[in-house]
Amino acid sequence: MVKGVQIHSKVAQQAQNELFTDDALDFLAALHRTFEATRQSLLSAREDAQRKFDSGVSLDFPPETAGIRAAPSWHCAPPAPGLEDRRVEITGPTDRKMVINALNSGAKTFMADFEDSSAPTFANMVNGQLNLRDAVRRKIDFEAGGKQYKLSANPAVLIVRPRGWHLDEPRVTIDNTPISGSIFDFALFFYHNSKELVKAGRGPYFYLPKMEHYLEARLWNDIFLFSQSYIGMPHNTIRATVLIETLPAAFQMEEILFELRNHSSGLNCGRWDYIFSFIKKRRADRSAVLPDRKDVTMTVGFMDSYVRLLIQTCHRRKVAAMGGMSAQIPIKDDHKANEVAMAKVRADKLREVTAGHDGTWIAHPLINQIARQVFDENMLGPNQYHVLRQDVKVAATDLLNTNVPGKITEHGVRENVETSLAYTSAWIGGNGCIPLNYLMEDAATAEITRVQLWQWVHYGARLDSGRPVTLEYIDALVKELAPGIKKLAPGVKDEHVQVAAEYLKAQVRKQWPSEFLTSDLMPYLAIADGVDPAFQKAAL
Repeated sequence: MVKGVQIHSKVAQQAQNELFTDDALDFLAALHRTFEATRQSLLSAREDAQRKFDSGVSLDFPPETAGIRAAPSWHCAPPAPGLEDRRVEITGPTDRKMVINALNSGAKTFMADFEDSSAPTFANMVNGQLNLRDAVRRKIDFEAGGKQYKLSANPAVLIVRPRGWHLDEPRVTIDNTPISGSIFDFALFFYHNSKELVKAGRGPYFYLPKMEHYLEARLWNDIFLFSQSYIGMPHNTIRATVLIETLPAAFQMEEILFELRNHSSGLNCGRWDYIFSFIKKRRADRSAVLPDRKDVTMTVGFMDSYVRLLIQTCHRRKVAAMGGMSAQIPIKDDHKANEVAMAKVRADKLREVTAGHDGTWIAHPLINQIARQVFDENMLGPNQYHVLRQDVKVAATDLLNTNVPGKITEHGVRENVETSLAYTSAWIGGNGCIPLNYLMEDAATAEITRVQLWQWVHYGARLDSGRPVTLEYIDALVKELAPGIKKLAPGVKDEHVQVAAEYLKAQVRKQWPSEFLTSDLMPYLAIADGVDPAFQKAAL
């Protein structure tokens, strides 16, 4: 074992034995010791920024980087091998069956997710790394239930999403401090697979989530440079697409691209997390109260403005402007309902491709054909970098526009409570991606439901019927809906539902909602994995 490095869990021992070589742990330790202090200072800066927003300081484009935004001369790196055409990208967790099915789906790329669609049990994290290592080497084939799972001759290009900067990896400490979940996920994949990927004509490609400032992008870029030098790989081999899924990041898209320009492969509209961030960052602003979740669509003012600005920004800098997720999944037992759902998918993808997006996200292999057809018909080349959207003029007020038509309804409140309970229960049980009401839900949806319920209670919002949204109302709904959660989310246990119920009731009572439910509830996973409870502070 490498000096100063401790593994605090014995789960998934085979994967640990194969991944945690001394050389790999030396790399993890080097990254941690070099960059952890910077990560912590950037997380502190997020808290400082939130205090300013709470005091009434409005978000705006940073004045100190006006020169970067105005300069026409700089561009990002050209597309890396396999990333020239990204018209359909499928996403999902890293379990073995999912990895094979996604790589074989016919989508152009597969975003293998260690973040919002994975519950970060240690088994999920390290087995996921092993699955990706095997996929890179085309040694992932297996048999289950009499069915063969084998990689096709031409699988999708692999892109990996590590966890966000806010999450620790408590099962691994270096010098008695937990390593960053971001660095852990990135480093293991990069160290074990980068040279194999290049040998196969691809490269180490990543999606970077949850950033709130261009200095956080600079940290990633520094890590990329360090890592490539560490293993003797030419600089600028790595490519990274940044999810613009926080409100502050929408004001810094140019700067984020600039910081990563030699490693950048574009930006993505992380639509669900963006709504979550819009509410959370404006928690002290009564005017930012939003209606039912279903009414906050991509065509409402603040969402449409952010999309148009993202496309314009990316194409000005010659990188991909990726569209968002279609969470719909096929409805097998109701033909008419399935037609309605698939029509929504087509309309969403048509909106994206005609706006100028270079590709889109799907959550289910059977949606690939629909998304692919829409993009094939409307995007004849590999991308739309030539669509410069010079017509777009987006001001700060457009990104902050709270004019969202819609109402707060009893159905909307009930659906939020039910979704929050079901997803949180599943997450605690180790499942980060569940089908609910024919939508594939991940942590982002649960975060929206949580902060919406908090917002409605905090500001005394009223339903369209006139009924106020009170603590007592939420408590009664939790009590009514909790017994049915095990049917909605098979596999969850009573104790998971109990924790989810208590957590939601505690959240709506707080002065401010927690930053992330995943941070709050991570101790439950860590303790279940064998980490000493004395070193874990649970949210409840």
